[in-house]
Amino acid sequence: MKAIVAVDKNWGIGKKNDLLFSLPADMVYFRQNTSGKVVVMGSNTLKSFPNGKPLKNRTNIVLYPGGEQRDDCIVVQNLEELKEQLKKYNPDDVFIIGGAMFYRTMLPYCSEVLVTKVDADGGAEVFYENLDKLDNWKCISSQEPVETNGYSITFTIYKNDNVLEF
Repeated sequence: MKAIVAVDKNWGIGKKNDLLFSLPADMVYFRQNTSGKVVVMGSNTLKSFPNGKPLKNRTNIVLYPGGEQRDDCIVVQNLEELKEQLKKYNPDDVFIIGGAMFYRTMLPYCSEVLVTKVDADGGAEVFYENLDKLDNWKCISSQEPVETNGYSITFTIYKNDNVLEF
C-alpha cells in the first residue's frame, strides 16, 4: 500500500479541513496515480470533497466509525474491517489519501509515499510526518521542480525500508 500527499515546506497538509493550495499540476499527478485504483481515507477527507461525494474512477474506501453504509463508496467501521476489505486488492493499487490522523495511523504499513513538496508555507493546522527525519524512510526519486498556479512544486517518492504488515 502507498500514500499520496501534498505538503508545504513545513510538512503541513491542511487547515479548516481543506487543502493548503490549489495546485492544478498536482491534481493531474494525483489523478494519474490513483485513477482506476483504490483510495482509502478517513471520514473528514470524504466530507471535504465537493458535495461529500467520493472520487470518480476509483474504488473509495472510507474509515467512518459509526458512519452509515453508502451506495457510492465502501464504508468500514474500524481498522479490522479495513484490513479485511484491503485483502481484496493488490497492495500496489491502494493509496492512503488522508486526513492527518489516518495518514499517521497507516504510514508504517505503506511501502511508498508520493509526496508533492510545495516551496511555500501554507499556514497549516495539520501536518504530515516529516519523512526526512524518520530512519526507515528514504527519498528515492525527486523530479525537477515545476510551476503551477504561482507555486514551485517537486514530485518526490519516499520508500519505507521497514514496512509493517497490515
